[in-house]
Amino acid sequence: MATYRTTNPTTGRTETDFPTLDDGQVEHILSRSDAAFSTWRTTPAQQRAAALTRVADAYEARAEELGRLIATEMGKPLDQGIGEAQLAGSIYRWYATHGPDLLESEQLDPQGARESLVQTEPIGPLVGVMPWNYPYYQVARFVAPNLMAGNTIVLKHAEICAASSEVMARMLHDAGVPEDAYINVFAGHEQIAAMIADPRVRGVSLTGSERAGSAVAGTAGEHLKKAVLELGGSDPLIVLDDVDVEHVAGIVAKARLSNAGQACNSPKRMFVPREMTETFLETVIATFEQATVGDPLDEDVDVGPLSSVEARDGVVEQVARAVEQGATLHTGGVALSGEGAFMRPAVLTGVTREMDAYWEEIFGPVAVIHSVSSVDEAVELADDVDFGLSGSVWGRDLDRAQQVADRLEVGMAYVNEHGTTLPGLPFGGVKRSGFGRELARWGMGEFVNVRLRRTSAL
Repeated sequence: MATYRTTNPTTGRTETDFPTLDDGQVEHILSRSDAAFSTWRTTPAQQRAAALTRVADAYEARAEELGRLIATEMGKPLDQGIGEAQLAGSIYRWYATHGPDLLESEQLDPQGARESLVQTEPIGPLVGVMPWNYPYYQVARFVAPNLMAGNTIVLKHAEICAASSEVMARMLHDAGVPEDAYINVFAGHEQIAAMIADPRVRGVSLTGSERAGSAVAGTAGEHLKKAVLELGGSDPLIVLDDVDVEHVAGIVAKARLSNAGQACNSPKRMFVPREMTETFLETVIATFEQATVGDPLDEDVDVGPLSSVEARDGVVEQVARAVEQGATLHTGGVALSGEGAFMRPAVLTGVTREMDAYWEEIFGPVAVIHSVSSVDEAVELADDVDFGLSGSVWGRDLDRAQQVADRLEVGMAYVNEHGTTLPGLPFGGVKRSGFGRELARWGMGEFVNVRLRRTSAL
């Protein structure tokens, strides 16, 4: 059975335990969500949009409070947590603004009939399984478009995000979303599997690990349910030979340290021209060593703890195994003494295909730097792994950089930025990074019935 509790990763101390869902309540939850669908789907789109606008207002007004909450849950530095809350609010506002238009019916060429009309309709109750690394943003990506579309939602958050998930539910309900249209549950994996299998549930969205994605996709497939999966990533970052290498290295090093490196689309593997590698490496090392690691509520801290001691120890073990297998560790990679889930940010070179670190996602503050002899080699190595979430190319010649970016086997390719996420941009990956898209109009299109209504005269 899942255990929902807040264990502060700064102190390692458990602060709150939360009661979990009883097996006998699963049927009641599904009945509530199914009954609410018949009402919520017929609520005018502008009324649903007005509720989302009030949700957006609440995120903006309570951003600091929300940032402090997740600092104690999963260790995000306060300024980053505030920024995440504001981003979540902007997602609700985007769908409140654009959602009604996206749901409008579209007239097609009649093609021999009196009318050929495409309608966009909700499909029913959905289950969302969300991760801990971006507690507000990940939920908003799934919830905003689907509430706007008229679906109802049963939301299972990560076990360490129980407190923030309760706050999000209250914010939605206070804004006018019916309590049964959005139900927050502290459910276990078997209970979620039972919900997905139930015929009243019409789809599932999961952001999480490959293992979790495989389990959810298997259950969804067995019962012919639509699924959207956003899984792991080992994002490549390619540096071209016409850049100011110190400037670029400084930018990408800070990007890798954001959220203590706990982001699926963080730039984890960096490919640098051989003649630039020494300077690039020195700059990244210096940036990592100068970063202040500590209490996420301290405004001077750059890198907070990892989400848990177990997560920290797992990353430290990955670094140690890479060194055992022949990689070179230039700095960091060790747990800090004392309480909490802190580690020194690490820089690795010499990682080869024979090593586990070449293939694994390292979900922590670890940069892996590869020296390459050509752009072709960089692209070949970038595309060599099983992940395909996002990647970036950095160069002054934009035409050339775009051509290189077009060769990356990813769902999101960036030039001179990495991992940018905005409400109006699609988000998602290929290969083992998952399938389906979130955000923008594509996020509205995953869990709807695109229905044709064709009318001919008798």
